Amino acid sequence: MTGADEFCTSVLALDASIRFAGVANADGTSVRFKYRAGLTPLLSADETAKSMLQAVLRSGTRFTLEDRLGECMYTISIYKKVKRVTITLRPPTVSDRRYGILMISMDNSTDHDAILSGRVLPFLQKARLEF
Repeated sequence: MTGADEFCTSVLALDASIRFAGVANADGTSVRFKYRAGLTPLLSADETAKSMLQAVLRSGTRFTLEDRLGECMYTISIYKKVKRVTITLRPPTVSDRRYGILMISMDNSTDHDAILSGRVLPFLQKARLEF
């Protein structure tokens, strides 16, 4: 098990409504992900990797406004079947704006704000993951 695998397992353990946790490096070329036990994934492994690459690219475009708006905390897409959240992983000592991402999906009925602000974001403040 790699550090990224363990990280994904830790994110899944934060709340029972988290279905999926995945990380990708700044290029979107190194992708690791885990699913909640017993879950039937909505996307294939290839579709998941492609989706995460697209999320890395989109997260890079948000940096152009951060000087004016502040750091993007997370982005969320709410689909009929699932909620998907992308969080830029910002190591505290890196000044380069090319960071990896954490993507999680949650059950659609979940209070995503409570889970993100109460569990996921505090966990990320304490965690360290190098890509």
